[in-house]
Order: sequence, then C-alpha cells, then structure tokens
Amino acid sequence: MKFSKNRFVIRFILMACLAVAFFITAPANVYAKTADTASSSGVQFTSITTAADSMAARKLAQAKLAKAKKPAINKTVKAAKPKTLWAIFLAGLLGGFTAVLMPCIYPLLPLTVSFFTKKAGSRAKGILQSFIYGLSIIIIYVALGMIISIAFGSDALNELATNGIFNLFFFLLLVVFGISFLGAFEITLPSSLGNKLDANADKGGSAGIFFMAATLVVVSFSCTGPIIGTLLVDAASKGDRLGPAVGMLGFSVALALPFTVFALFPSAMKSLPKSGGWLNSVKVMLGFLELAFALKFLSNVDLAYHWNWFDREIFLSLWIAIGLMMGLYLIGKIKFSHDSDTHYLSVPRAFLAIIVFAFVIYMIPGLWGAPLKSISAFLPPIATQDFDLSQSPGGGYGGVADTASVKNRKYAGNYDRIKTRGLDAWYDYDQALQESKKIHKPILIDFTGFNCVNCRKMEANVWSNPQVFNHLKNDFVLLQLVVDDKAALPANEQFVSIYSGKTITNLGGKWSDLEASRFNSNSQPFYVMLDSDGNLLTDKNGVTINPSPADYDIADYNKFLESGIAAYKK
Repeated sequence: MKFSKNRFVIRFILMACLAVAFFITAPANVYAKTADTASSSGVQFTSITTAADSMAARKLAQAKLAKAKKPAINKTVKAAKPKTLWAIFLAGLLGGFTAVLMPCIYPLLPLTVSFFTKKAGSRAKGILQSFIYGLSIIIIYVALGMIISIAFGSDALNELATNGIFNLFFFLLLVVFGISFLGAFEITLPSSLGNKLDANADKGGSAGIFFMAATLVVVSFSCTGPIIGTLLVDAASKGDRLGPAVGMLGFSVALALPFTVFALFPSAMKSLPKSGGWLNSVKVMLGFLELAFALKFLSNVDLAYHWNWFDREIFLSLWIAIGLMMGLYLIGKIKFSHDSDTHYLSVPRAFLAIIVFAFVIYMIPGLWGAPLKSISAFLPPIATQDFDLSQSPGGGYGGVADTASVKNRKYAGNYDRIKTRGLDAWYDYDQALQESKKIHKPILIDFTGFNCVNCRKMEANVWSNPQVFNHLKNDFVLLQLVVDDKAALPANEQFVSIYSGKTITNLGGKWSDLEASRFNSNSQPFYVMLDSDGNLLTDKNGVTINPSPADYDIADYNKFLESGIAAYKK
C-alpha cells in the first residue's frame, strides 16, 4: 500500500489536532456530567461577620444533626456515574496530541523514527525499540503524576478547588505559562540535566532507550511544560487522588503514539507537513488560551472570599479581548517578534479564525445580560452582572418576590452574587425548616458552591426551563447551602464535627459537614428533598426518594422534583 495516498487523511488529522488546541485548557467538567467537589477548609483572606445564633440554639442544632438518622439508599434508583477520571484522561490525551505539534517536538519525529528504523539493524528490532521508547515516555510522565498525587493526597487535592492561596498561585502560574508561549521567554530545565541524560542515552539496550525518552522529556520542556502544568493544575483541582496520574497517562499516550506509529509505518512520514512557522503559531494560540483559562482561577477567589470586583462583564470583556487578539493573529494582523512572515492566509488558519471570531461575536451580547448557556458554567454568575437587559422570568432573571413569612434571612448578604433571579432562596437550615412548617411546602436543599462549574451549568441549562423554574419558585422552600463559603463563623458557633473530628470554623465547612454526615456525599451540586421535620421524603410505597446529583436531562430532573411534591402532599 502506498502511504502517499493517505496524505489527505494525515493532513486532516493534523488540522484536527490544531483545532483541539482551542479546547485543551477547558476544565475537565466540560467532558463529564460529574459533580464538582469542594473542600470546607481554606485560608481566610477576609473575615465576614454573619448573624449568630445563641449558644443554646447552636447546641440544640448540633444535637439534632448528631441524632439524625442517615438516609437509607434506595438501590433501585439509578446512581450517578462519576466520569471525572475519564474526563481528565481525555483532557490529557488532547494535551498530548497538541504537544506533538509544538516546535520542540514535531521536528524530532523524523529524527527519532529514522534512528529506530535505520540503526536498529532489523525492522523487527526497530519496532521493538520504538515500543520501548513510547513505553518509557509513558512511564516518566505517569510517574510525575503519581508523585503529585502522593505528595498532596486526596484531602489536599480537594482543598485546592477553593483554597485562596492555591487559586491565586494557579492564576499567576498560568499567566506565566501564557506569556512564555507568546514568546517573552522560555521555561527550560537545567541544561546539565539534559546533558547527563543524553550521555546515558548512548548506552545500549533498553536502558539507553529509556534515557533517550527522558532526554526528550527534558529538552522539550519549554514547550510541554505549560501544557503539563495546566493539566496538573486542572486535574489536582478536581480533588480526585488519581487525577494527576490519569492526566499524565493520557498526555503521555498521545505524545508517545506518533513516535511508535511512524516507526511502524515510516513511509507515512513523507505525508507530514514540513516544520515551519506554523508550529510557532500553535504555540502562540496556546498562549492566548492559557491567559483565558487563568481568569477562571482568579474568579474562583473573588467569589469565595467576597471581594466582589471581578464581575461577569469584566470576565467577558477580557475573554472577548483575548479572542479578538487571537483572531487577528490568525489572519496575520498581529505578529510577534519570533514569528515568520506569512505571505498568504492558509485554509487551516482561515477556518480557525472563523471559529474564533464567531465565538467572540457570540460572547458580546453577554455584556448586556445574555445567558450564554454554552459557556455559562465557566463565567461568574449572572447575578454579578451590573448592567442586565434580560428580563425573562422563565430563564431565572426576573425580580425576586419576597413572599416568605420570615423576613430576616441569615447569611443572605453573602450570596447576592450567585442568586438565581426570580427564586426566593433560604441559606440557613433551621430557618428553612421553620418556613416549611409555616407555608406547608417541602424543602429542596441545593448543596452548591461559589466555584462549582456544574452548579452554574444546572442553573443556566436546567433551572431555566419554565416548568422546572415554576416548581422551584412555587412548590418548594429552596434552601441553598454554599459549601465553599469562607465566611468565618463566630467563635461561639464553631464546633468539632462528630463526623470528621475536624474543627469547623467557617460557614461553608458547616454545610459541607452537614452534607457529608447526613447524606454521605461531598459533591456539588447535590439536591435533597425533605419534609417539614427534616426527613427524606418517601413515595406512596414508602420508598425513600434519593437525593440527586447534577442531572442535565430536564425531563428527568423535573420528574425528580414532581416526585417530591407528590410525596409531601401524601
């Protein structure tokens, strides 16, 4: 078979890899329906005074929670299937394919393949050595991920999601990575390390091939380092202990695959585009994406610590500006000092420019309150918008009618920036119980978070459905408990958790402990329906109605709500 016939296919694959570069830095939640996790601990940048219960009331509340019976699990109910690790693996895989197109790696493909095919002595030996080379790359990167996992542990990785210091560090780290990709400087490892590894690569046998792979890892770090760093940051912030290792597995498999495949089919190398300025263009585009992704971590800190200055329109303005610069770069209107001259606009760049400019145009109405549902999970909540022309009650943007019997809502001032407009929410468990008894409606607990991507996605795409919205507004006492709120509890409200043994010092920790101790969960969003005495609702057959994680199927979620309404009336 002549591989020249596959030239079009190979070029198409390379174009697809370029397109992948635009999505590699998206958080893994994009690819999965799993719930976010958030820790209850974290540094305190500011202390926010909240309304305090009396000492007697606090002790009584703790006694109630301590005696509360944990809900029985209904085995017949379909459980949520976490896909976080698969999402992290996919992100790593896309990152690895993107890394292959970087100027530090792509030119090495023909050199490395030539070594295995010509100097191995025989085709069979060359194939074996190429497999060992690819396996060595995988081992090195997975080992890096394992070191991160072991060094931090699952508890610390959970804490990264909302810890202020870490989020600020990640923001600055990604900004540095982005500036590096734009060409201001290169992030490299010490040259002495590369020289030592290269000297060991001269050894024969499998050990020499392993050190060849290690040399590639070191000398390509200026290109792969920012991608690896972004993947590790994103994987670690998901809170899964194996996240960094799984992310590195996906990255290394994608990185090793071309070296192994082209060693098996060396004639296919002739169909690859030659190295050139387009490799640097890939690097620059990733630089823009790193800067855009960094803003999400800054937004996390702003929400969790109530700084209240990084509003939705500021976030969107920065994304629009970055998108415009990326589009202008693609069509050649912006050029950096290390870019080569482009005498014409190639077809791949034209298509990518169309995608970028279309995305920018899509975001512009968001400056005036458009919901932008496809990206709403990554934006600051719509309640942070200062200028909003949207007035759709069905979409959750109408005015809030305070019809509740209790007017003084505890902690309400903390959550103006994440309110779903048109909904009348409560933020204290005991007050919600009182309200439920007075107006004779069931309670819907929404365990949520400032930094919960899937919570924002549920609110924008599911709660905005008119039927769902009507149930939430008229048929429930909506209780939103924010598990990553860093507002400090007064000294007389702090307590030692019976469940975890930890001292709970902030408001988010109080609700996180409630979710874990009563409902055996630490994920968000998590929806629980209770009667007016705080017990889980049961259907007409006496079967407990299980809590629900994120469910983006509107019909299923609406059925869940209606089952609670019917059970309460019974």
